[in-house]
Amino acid sequence: MTMWAPDDARRSGPRYLAIAEALAEDTASGRLLPGTRLPTHRELADHLGVTVGTVTRAYAEASRRGLVSGEVGRGTFARGPAAEFAPLRGVAARGEGPAIDLSVNLPPSVADEERSTSLRRTLAALSRRKDLGTLLSYPPDGGSVGHRAAGAAWIRRAGLEATPDNVLVSSGSQHGMTAVFGGLLRPGDLVLTESLTYPGMKALASLLHLRLQGLPMDEHGLRPEALEAACRTADAKALYCIPTLQNPTAAVMPEERRREIAGIARERGLLVVEDDVHGLVPEKPPRPLAAFLPEQTIYLTGTAKSLAPGLRIGFVLAPEALIPRLAGAIRTTTWMAAPLMAEIAALWIKDGSADAILKRKRKEAAARHRLALGILDGQRLGAHPAAYHLWLHLPEPWRSETFVEAARRRGVAVTPAQAFVVGRSATPDAVRVCLGAARDRTQLEAGLRTLADILGEAPEAGFAFV
Repeated sequence: MTMWAPDDARRSGPRYLAIAEALAEDTASGRLLPGTRLPTHRELADHLGVTVGTVTRAYAEASRRGLVSGEVGRGTFARGPAAEFAPLRGVAARGEGPAIDLSVNLPPSVADEERSTSLRRTLAALSRRKDLGTLLSYPPDGGSVGHRAAGAAWIRRAGLEATPDNVLVSSGSQHGMTAVFGGLLRPGDLVLTESLTYPGMKALASLLHLRLQGLPMDEHGLRPEALEAACRTADAKALYCIPTLQNPTAAVMPEERRREIAGIARERGLLVVEDDVHGLVPEKPPRPLAAFLPEQTIYLTGTAKSLAPGLRIGFVLAPEALIPRLAGAIRTTTWMAAPLMAEIAALWIKDGSADAILKRKRKEAAARHRLALGILDGQRLGAHPAAYHLWLHLPEPWRSETFVEAARRRGVAVTPAQAFVVGRSATPDAVRVCLGAARDRTQLEAGLRTLADILGEAPEAGFAFV
């Protein structure tokens, strides 16, 4: 395995910054994939002819930017600018075999034809409207009444009470998160999360200079006693969690536990931010956590996981007292969600297209789940029939980073555990495998069989080291 080294010969300025910039560029280009182990401080210093202190400063700068993570006793690992979305560009570019990207958490593409038909029909209907030009104007803060009403209707499908007055339209759920945390919290504030969480939350915390503390989990998600203990010992401002089809573990929190967590948050006066982007994917999910704590919970959902990633429409359900501040945060960040896209989403929700697309995706997700269970039979998995991903616990002697590299060498991309670990939480030897990312079941089967073959082998000698 060749040691990564930066190409910083043409850069001016401090050497440590040149190394950090080279690391950023190689990450963005796909040369340096998430999970890749980086040289030790001494190895890179010797290779470049600089001091160990220079490399230490470079890695610290890269860590500040969210590009690397360090683990005591194990080394420093590339995370990527957004490990959640990092495709397998490097493999295909180098001709090392077919790139099967199982690292991106996408909904299965089975309903593409249906979506295309719905989109053509919707655009044709829009083209005949006399008021079409209004969709190119500025809407009221937080979205038009019609679009907020559609969001409320979508949220009510999850079992929550929602009206246009307490729903806002955002440019996707990630933007909704940005508005919530940017609008309500200040730099330095502490946010509690599951010990393994959505990498987009980690990136957002870095951008907004928020502190994250990961709390212990089990097979049902966040443990209530861990939340209680953290509230006693830390001045936390908010809890961010994913109770349904948790990312990356695919756990679904039982209703009884949701009630318990809501009770703790109520007693402690803790703001809860519930990320429920997968909430409508299971056919009969538990009621959202927000159902048990509506006065203190901000509920986030959208269309990316249920309908189409490119639609980029999110909905924020919040206590009415917070609506003006959140509407202001949406205006400050992107001014508005694109009215044309919001209108398409609203029409699909109203005419049943959204429900039809979602139904197809549920069916395909279940089929891919069965395929994965058959191929990975005997492996320890965190999985759910409706989930677009699974959490593969690796057998000894595999480690997350070595398994990711072995899979990459054979043309399959999966996401290492490091991408999800919060702070100093222990890094499990596991990887996330995205079942929806493959273009069809044939490609998914090929990727999963490759992973199964690797699991049946032993890592190459010295494979974990660079």
